[in-house]
Amino acid sequence: MTLEIDVVCLFPAMLEGPLSESIPGRIRERGLAEIRIHDLRRWGLGRHRSVDDAPYGGGAGMVLRPEPVAAALDELRRAESTVVLLDPGGEVFRQARAADLATRPHLILVCPRYEGVDERIRDLVDLELSIGDYVLTGGELAALVVVDAVTRLLPGAIDDASTVEESFSAGLLEYPQYTRPAEFRGAGVPDILVSGHHAAVRRWRHDAAVARTKARRPDLLPPEE
Repeated sequence: MTLEIDVVCLFPAMLEGPLSESIPGRIRERGLAEIRIHDLRRWGLGRHRSVDDAPYGGGAGMVLRPEPVAAALDELRRAESTVVLLDPGGEVFRQARAADLATRPHLILVCPRYEGVDERIRDLVDLELSIGDYVLTGGELAALVVVDAVTRLLPGAIDDASTVEESFSAGLLEYPQYTRPAEFRGAGVPDILVSGHHAAVRRWRHDAAVARTKARRPDLLPPEE
């Protein structure tokens, strides 16, 4: 089954280039995901295709009007669609959510701009996602993060083994990785990794992942009794 993704934004060129390169590009070429990028101004109002207006109550900046977004969703949404609004106040995007979205048949990502969206737009979406506690100039970059994280989990996108032990897949950061040369600027490779004892290597990697997570992201570990 091909995952369909529609992205609604104001600057389509910000997405098309990155999504045509590397792994995302190969995913599209193989037909594992069909990604369509839409300019919100297609549903804009009046001769100038306006999509924003000044906020009621005053204040700096402009706010996305609800009508263009609603019109876009009316055209793109299907019964099986999941509509996602990229917003700093949304659920923090994590690996488990990426895995969940990778099982959905159709995603619609709505990318805000300016000072955000008219509050009534939130009633039109199924999920709000934030990629972190900071503010971007628009939702296009956040949409790229979500699309990349989701599509790489599709069956056949990359080697299945690559996603099994990577960071966050088991609630831990990934263990340290090493490659050639065996010594670099006085730093070597742990002997266990060149020992040939696969069971011992697996134990070392698990212990190293736990240690790294405890040192860098203790919030990912369950509370100690």
